[in-house]
Amino acid sequence: MILSPFAALQPEWRYTLGPARPIITGTVALDSRDPNRTKLGKLTYLGGVRLMSRDAVFGGFSDLAVIGDRFVLLSDRGGIVDFRMGKDWQPRDVRFVDLPGGPGLGWSTHERDSESLAHDPATGKFWVGFEVVNEIWRYGPDLRTSERHVAPPAMAKWSETGGPESMVRLADGSFVVLSELSAGKNPRLRDGILFSGDPTEAPRHGFRFSYRPPRGYAPTALAELPDGDLLVLLRRFRMPFRFDSRIERIARAAIRPGATVSGSEVAALAAPLIHDNFEGIAVTRENGATIVWIVSDDNQLMLQRSLLLKFRLDPER
Repeated sequence: MILSPFAALQPEWRYTLGPARPIITGTVALDSRDPNRTKLGKLTYLGGVRLMSRDAVFGGFSDLAVIGDRFVLLSDRGGIVDFRMGKDWQPRDVRFVDLPGGPGLGWSTHERDSESLAHDPATGKFWVGFEVVNEIWRYGPDLRTSERHVAPPAMAKWSETGGPESMVRLADGSFVVLSELSAGKNPRLRDGILFSGDPTEAPRHGFRFSYRPPRGYAPTALAELPDGDLLVLLRRFRMPFRFDSRIERIARAAIRPGATVSGSEVAALAAPLIHDNFEGIAVTRENGATIVWIVSDDNQLMLQRSLLLKFRLDPER
């Protein structure tokens, strides 16, 4: 979902990515006023790029998975941009994929409003959360085959434009999903579900909880830290046309049946620092350090950019 006055109110024809084209990158600074600045809350900025392509449908990235040097970016129109990238920030082995299967016939953007992505490193399988219909679909490792899908009963009353925006598969095989908007009587809370296993196979196994984001913010993505805690990426839209982002840490032990959980701030990203509609987050390990990646959704607008940023999570003191 996009939080801007340009958000479409009616379905529109869904254009798909064509054959893979080269991805052009341009490096970006955390603070354009001070290119040497690297500190951001509990994070250290390690670099970032703007991603560009001549394909008119390129962009709109709503989540990502990082597997070694492989980057899998999910667009909010059912597209996948898959590439490898090293320390030179140059994408190679680029692959464009239109997700096979999915809700409805797939002709409209509402039928492929893909917002969240989860990955199993053991099997290579992927799960995609679709808003509007509030469904979860499972795909094979190459994302060219759909295997199973489900509309979990616990997500049935979630808003069409505020459904499963955030989803992560945990190391123990369970899944956590957050609604983007409130589905209950308290507008400050977001619905959370912990599925005890693959939701496409056991959608009724697990429990509900609630997440209280900072006032004015909505969760857009989840990632698991090495110790089992979760990182949640949040954003808010501010007039005339600006996005602020935050990253919070949620203690895994706090997620219990019926609990209301809150997070502690890790970092905040807002003007005059680099900022955009950040919607995807991933956590990796590199030389013993915890690495945090975030990607932005440019909403297919010239006013915005597709940014991929890399941070190191600093050790707790």
